[in-house]
Amino acid sequence: MLTPELSRRAFIAAGGAVALVACTGTDSSKEKKPSSTSGKGAGKEGLQALRVSSDLYATDTPQRFAFIFTLDGEFISEGDATLAVRQEAGAFGDDLPATLHTEGLPKGRGIYTIDLILKTDGIWEGRATLKGKSVKLFFQVLKKPLGPIPGGAAPAAPSPTAEATLGVDPICTRVPACPLHAKSLDALIAKGRPVAVMFATPARCQTQFCGPVLDQLLAVQGDYSSEVDFVHVEIYESTEGTNLVSTISAWGIDSEPWFFTVSADGTVQERLDGAFATDEIRGALDRLIA
Repeated sequence: MLTPELSRRAFIAAGGAVALVACTGTDSSKEKKPSSTSGKGAGKEGLQALRVSSDLYATDTPQRFAFIFTLDGEFISEGDATLAVRQEAGAFGDDLPATLHTEGLPKGRGIYTIDLILKTDGIWEGRATLKGKSVKLFFQVLKKPLGPIPGGAAPAAPSPTAEATLGVDPICTRVPACPLHAKSLDALIAKGRPVAVMFATPARCQTQFCGPVLDQLLAVQGDYSSEVDFVHVEIYESTEGTNLVSTISAWGIDSEPWFFTVSADGTVQERLDGAFATDEIRGALDRLIA
């Protein structure tokens, strides 16, 4: 069962729990390399594939599946990659080409994505291939999603602002703090304008991607601000402890970072999680206002 404590939520990979260590601040050059926790296969050298998508659920609709490669403990994001999946003892499907995204991410830390149809819940096995070498990864597909999905209503929950902090201090751990905390998320959704919301904690991120993806959003925000309202929501109530911001609980988020676009009628249009590049954010925003 997934724990509600975000400090213990990390990405699950083949044969054991492989955690991406916490990052600090927004200076990605100071972030650490991925490290392994206990579990079969943990600490092995060579090529490894780690999935970074969470909240995968059983549906006939394609879902974004994001994964990364490491080689001897170092991130690697170059070359063509494919992914084939199967459930239990079934046969692998076709090796499908994955798309490499690097824009706005720290050098060498690009991600591969593919749209998968995962019709049944349970444990699935993936076969990720990079430059002709294949490695396994395992992932869980839930019966129902934990968080909001495209086509569903965005939760009507407030977010911390300078005037109403909801007990959150600081309301932004980015240095310097970002300007996306002026208005509450629920109030903006109720206005009847498109909304884009980033859930991320640059100072306490468990995935090394929260700071970079928030910076990506800030970099493109100006191009869409006449048509879209933007919000950033932190994960924790403080820089210490594990109490979550109430907005996080209301949205059912079980990992970080997350990016959602919400249409003018309050319907979730798209969601990105785990890690995502600037081109993915821009694409979601373009479709939001199309």
